[in-house]
Amino acid sequence: MELQTIVEALFLGLLEGLTEFIPVSSTGHLLLAGHFLGFESNGKTFEVLIQLGAILAILTVYFGRLLKIARDLPNDPKTRRFVIGVLVAFLPAVVIGVLAHNVIKTVLFESPMLICVMLIIGGLILLWVDRLELKPRYTSVMDYPLSLCLKIGLIQCFAMIPGTSRSGATIVGALLLGTDKRSAAEFSFFLAMPTMAGAFGYDLIKNRHILTLNDASLIAVGFIAAFIAGVFVVRYLLDYVSRHGFGLFAWWRLVVGTLGLIALILMR
Repeated sequence: MELQTIVEALFLGLLEGLTEFIPVSSTGHLLLAGHFLGFESNGKTFEVLIQLGAILAILTVYFGRLLKIARDLPNDPKTRRFVIGVLVAFLPAVVIGVLAHNVIKTVLFESPMLICVMLIIGGLILLWVDRLELKPRYTSVMDYPLSLCLKIGLIQCFAMIPGTSRSGATIVGALLLGTDKRSAAEFSFFLAMPTMAGAFGYDLIKNRHILTLNDASLIAVGFIAAFIAGVFVVRYLLDYVSRHGFGLFAWWRLVVGTLGLIALILMR
């Protein structure tokens, strides 16, 4: 491997970890950065598989909480409803992800102009939602009814369009459906675990025959970087969102999307 390629993989891994859990679209950032850097991965597997680092970041930070959920699951009805709710929210992504996998990887992932447009649209939506005077009915993820979880899961499917943001879609959807900002972000964390693990496993199975030792080495570099950056974000995001909302992320999307569009036009 060339040093430049290793540095690019390290940079993209850090970018994945820093953006996966905030509503700015980690996949959109990775694909745009890779496009402008000239970074290519076989079957776009690098961009999907390094998400395992972000998954492990959640497991590390939430280990105590997950252990308590596992202990309470047999005897506590509220805990059982919460776990079932996360699985219900995960199901729409399974169905649509499997059916649309080829289109997502070969068409949507290859459309940097679409990514920039979705970043801008998502930024405008975040600004709008952040300024609404919403009155939450649910302030704890343990109290989310199954119908609410299913609706959030359906909204998450919009994030299969790169540039939309999985966390952004689930958080905005949850807020509009009656949750508060902190629990919306927290539910997005929990939903990320099966969603990202499922995407990782399915993509690995589909593309295992085209992966090389060089690909595996780059993925390992990106994975470690994503894990370190992801731990930092998961530890501090909930408190930041509770105090400051999503305005900063909305403006970030607008700036990145606009600069990306300008760069693409100039390059053409």
